[in-house]
Amino acid sequence: MEDWLGEILTFFVQLLLVAGVVLLALIVLARAKGGGSVPREQLRIEDLGQRQRQWRERLIHARTGTEKRSRLRWPWRRDTKPRQDEAVASSATTWVIDFHGNLKASGVDRLAREVSLLLGVAKEGDEVVIRLESPGGLVHTYGQGAAELHRLTEGGLKTTVCVDKVAASGGYLMACNAQRILVAPFAVIGSIGVVAQIPNVHRLLKRHDVDVELVTAGRYKRTLTVLGENTEEGRDKLQADLDAIHAKFKDYVDQRRSGVDIDAVSTGEVWYGEEAVSRGLADEVTTSEAYLSKAMERGKVLSLRLAAVPSLAERLGFSASGMVEQALDRVEERVDASGWEHR
Repeated sequence: MEDWLGEILTFFVQLLLVAGVVLLALIVLARAKGGGSVPREQLRIEDLGQRQRQWRERLIHARTGTEKRSRLRWPWRRDTKPRQDEAVASSATTWVIDFHGNLKASGVDRLAREVSLLLGVAKEGDEVVIRLESPGGLVHTYGQGAAELHRLTEGGLKTTVCVDKVAASGGYLMACNAQRILVAPFAVIGSIGVVAQIPNVHRLLKRHDVDVELVTAGRYKRTLTVLGENTEEGRDKLQADLDAIHAKFKDYVDQRRSGVDIDAVSTGEVWYGEEAVSRGLADEVTTSEAYLSKAMERGKVLSLRLAAVPSLAERLGFSASGMVEQALDRVEERVDASGWEHR
């Protein structure tokens, strides 16, 4: 009996060793094939109008019952499809891209590549709809995002931003580049301001006889620090920097939203739906789904997205650093968003 159990255990140990070697070989091959750290992407295009028609047809069949499906199915397709094809061929295309921004605006590089693709294929009269959701974040990353959306307008394309949930701070910096901004009734809009929040543990370290040496070259290389002793001069310099960024933010919005009282809306406050429209921050209250449904009646609506192809390690759940980073980003986002979600 003991010999039998020993043989089984030996077999399973050998099996695990073989599986581990094979898995390691697959990971090495996948990394070599992927060209190191260069991310791979896949272009995904979906005809939203066609998808809507297919779903509608299934609902019609479900409502009429199985005994009437064969009678309704083919006549419906023969009668409608030629007219749909003729209408689509003679109308402009509506392109749809999505941007869901975190504090670091991690998707801005992907957005830049999507914009480049659209500028290469979109024709005169086409419209680009950006479904945007972002509470804002770092100045430089959202500045890049705003510049990428501005490229669409410079390219002569009609641009519309749809905000169903939130476009605040850096998110609104991006949204204001569109020719039209459509917001849901309770979408959070605005927060045109700049904030810096830095904890300081200098006194705590001093109580425990811990010295921190901070050596800089350049008068304002560091203004406020976490470990060192902060000074009034440093605070004044940081405040001056924030004021300068705020002034640039205001000028940027003012140039793109004619008629808005920029001083009145640049207090860092947020507004919802109709309030944002009345202050000139948005143009119409509606949802992205309602707007795109009307666009589907006029012509072809295509959704475009560059999706990252996960590596073998990510598929197997071995990318621990990536998961930890995502978790920390989400915690930081929740803390930052709590200021306006409960107003």
